[in-house]
Amino acid sequence: MLLDDERLAPDPTPTSTVPRVRAVLDVDLPGAAISRHLYGHFAEHLGRCIYGGFWVGEDSDLPHEGGLRLDVVEALRALDIPNLRWPGGCFADTYHWRDGIGPREERPAMVNSHWGDVVEDNSFGTHEFMALCELLGADPYVSANVGSGTVREAAEWIEYLTRADDSPMARLRRANGRDAPWAVPFWGLGNEPWGCGGGMGSGAYAELARQYGTYSLDHGDNHLYRIAAGAADADYRWTEVLMQNLGRYLGDGEVSGHGKNTYQAISFHHYTIVGPTWDAKGSATEFDDAEYYRTMVKATEIERIIAGHANVMDAYDPDKRVGLVLDEWGTWFDVEPGTNPGFLFQQNTLRDALVASVHFDAFHRHADRLVMANIAQTVNVLQAMLLTDGNSLVLTPSYHVFAMNKGHHDAASLPFTVRGTTPTATVDGTELPTFSASASTKDGQVLVSLTNLDAERPLDVEVDVRGGANGTPVARVLTAPEISAHNTAEQTPVQVRPLEGVTLHDGVLRAQLPPHSFATVSFAARA
Repeated sequence: MLLDDERLAPDPTPTSTVPRVRAVLDVDLPGAAISRHLYGHFAEHLGRCIYGGFWVGEDSDLPHEGGLRLDVVEALRALDIPNLRWPGGCFADTYHWRDGIGPREERPAMVNSHWGDVVEDNSFGTHEFMALCELLGADPYVSANVGSGTVREAAEWIEYLTRADDSPMARLRRANGRDAPWAVPFWGLGNEPWGCGGGMGSGAYAELARQYGTYSLDHGDNHLYRIAAGAADADYRWTEVLMQNLGRYLGDGEVSGHGKNTYQAISFHHYTIVGPTWDAKGSATEFDDAEYYRTMVKATEIERIIAGHANVMDAYDPDKRVGLVLDEWGTWFDVEPGTNPGFLFQQNTLRDALVASVHFDAFHRHADRLVMANIAQTVNVLQAMLLTDGNSLVLTPSYHVFAMNKGHHDAASLPFTVRGTTPTATVDGTELPTFSASASTKDGQVLVSLTNLDAERPLDVEVDVRGGANGTPVARVLTAPEISAHNTAEQTPVQVRPLEGVTLHDGVLRAQLPPHSFATVSFAARA
């Protein structure tokens, strides 16, 4: 019998030009559950996300159900989309929900001052969004208007959505055609209050969060998971103030103070932005290797930022009863030439897909605290899953990462430990690890996600699978000849294909990853 350290092959010979990573995967040491809600989505009234993306109207020639575009719905159902955040974003704190109910021809218009300064006709409102969630099989995540709204307005929206008896708001809902209440599990207390949500300080918002949370009531069997709007990036002080506002945890695990149960989670936002200025973020499709590597350095910062917020929360909540939510993340580049700057439409390349893959690895490693994440955004905006133009629908490279990682939903995370050195690239004086991985197990299957960020070189990976492995591995890879490759209605060069040459023998998994690629390998765990 081979000892554990003898199962891996010796280091490659000096003449080898392919770097190699050696790692250990402990299949028999399951860790925290990876919530499926880490694969959540975000739909804002921004550009063509709602109108032309999800909503085409009941008079459209495109296949639809009640005005909801069915090819979009079907593509997202294939991802097992777990939740959808709406109506924003910055738009949420200008949105008054009563303007979006009742007969569409009677709904008042408004100006979408944040995104393109266009007139919003409110034809897509509460009923349309909830119908969309039902078609998707997704949990709704509704963000209340804290910036320009009122506590009463938010409280009545919850009543309208979730109350079953003959209350005033339930009666109004029935008058608008919906008898039964909806289930609304996730409720956001505003959005970016430090910025477009009101320009507040952390203390001022903390008091509002307590107030809005107090009046965000549970009706009947519906129980809200209230999410306080949190920090930008690494503003750990914001998180600390919100944790202090909840009250310190005592020795018996109870919460003290009047902040008890006003919110159950705290969010933060982080975008991968690499341009020299806010007005010059760089092209989504035209970039060189140096800019690619700078993007990856920014993407891998998410690990440090999650850990920083988690450390602050641990000081007040060692039992991890309060969740951490990253409800906006993704790449942000300059808009495509010739498009409305306020619509934030950008193409989506293999580079975006690799940003997503390293994010998910970080999410999996912090699954004990991070309970939800929402890509920004689902259709036609920023790092979108889908691009639509008339009757065409394009699955982006980022879409395929979500699809390949579906097996991680609600699975138990597994320790994946690199032994020895990890290949790196030096980027502006920073050492960037060019290999990333994570793993999980569910229903007797193991899923391993592997990313090679090296722009030019393949990577050999050898994994000592401890605790049992069975059967023939199934491996898939997402790559293309160029990192800037992207899919259009005419060409789809970025596709998922079988990864050849992957073996699992004597408990050692071996694979070679092409340059700039993301791969998954699944196999049965031995009982």
